[in-house]
Amino acid sequence: NQNVISALDGAFYKTFGNVKPSGGNTLIALDVSGSMTWGNVGGISGFNPRVASAAMALVTANVESNYHIVGFSHNMVDVNINPSMSLTDVENTISRIRMGSTDCSLPMTFAKRKNLSVDNFAVYTDNETYYGRIHPSQALVDYRKHSGKNSRLAVVGMTATNFTIADPKDPGMMDFVGFSSDAPSVMGSFFR
Repeated sequence: NQNVISALDGAFYKTFGNVKPSGGNTLIALDVSGSMTWGNVGGISGFNPRVASAAMALVTANVESNYHIVGFSHNMVDVNINPSMSLTDVENTISRIRMGSTDCSLPMTFAKRKNLSVDNFAVYTDNETYYGRIHPSQALVDYRKHSGKNSRLAVVGMTATNFTIADPKDPGMMDFVGFSSDAPSVMGSFFR
């Protein structure tokens, strides 16, 4: 029913006013691998990790003034997401990206290679947290040394499984396991 869809879309966009910006330069990294279409987030049918990550990217584009959005699997690509897009447009944009294995260190190695100024890294994945030649936590340490910034890393594993990417001894890294409605607020507080 188009009226119900329109009402839900309107409610989603109104929630953006409740999100406090981090105030820093934020790199949003969306896992675009095939496994992001498997399973449901929060037990909601049709709300898979890809849709949830698309929603988070759209929220960020609407509330942060300094953001950069990339997609990653075995390589990294820029993803053109802007505040005027609909959630369906964002999901379609992500779905067109070529998929591969999941290397969660790529956002930090990409930022280092491109000399990007990043205060906050937000990595959205499902539960596939494979990494390539370097562990993601070490990639963040390397980025910090290269940039001179005390950057933070939040990794969101949207399906509740045991995983860890962040170094639990580093207060500038945090793993989010599973996804709930308060995750954006907790993540924002962590970044601020």
